[in-house]
Formats: sequence, C-alpha cells, structure tokens
Amino acid sequence: MTVNTDKLIRMAEQIAANMAYTDDQAVVAAKIADHLGRFWDPRMLQAIKEQAASEPASLSPVLLAAVTSLG
Repeated sequence: MTVNTDKLIRMAEQIAANMAYTDDQAVVAAKIADHLGRFWDPRMLQAIKEQAASEPASLSPVLLAAVTSLG
C-alpha cells in the first residue's frame, strides 16, 4: 500500500475541524489522537507521524499535538 501523505493530512485536518467544537485545544488533540489510534491503519499512522517529525509546519497546531501524543 502506497500512502499519499497529502491525502492523509487532508483527512486528519477534516477530523480535527469536526472535533474543534470546544476551545480547549488539549481536549480536541486528545480526541483526535483517540480517533486516529482507533480507526487508522498502522501504515497511515506511521506516515502521519513521519510527516509530523519531518515537516511539523504542514500540520495545524492541534493536529500536530495529537499526532505527537501518539508516540
């Protein structure tokens, strides 16, 4: 399976936007991390983690917080 990083970022940012109904960014980041951990394929998770490590500015701050919390 080839992972399209641009598509993953777009999907993850959509998840973040859908969960941004509170001002508490720590809560939103935790909910995003939970969602990604539950529903994303390990290869997808690895790709978004690599993206966060190599180009952190390509992710929104809340998504970056979520991805980096995944470990």
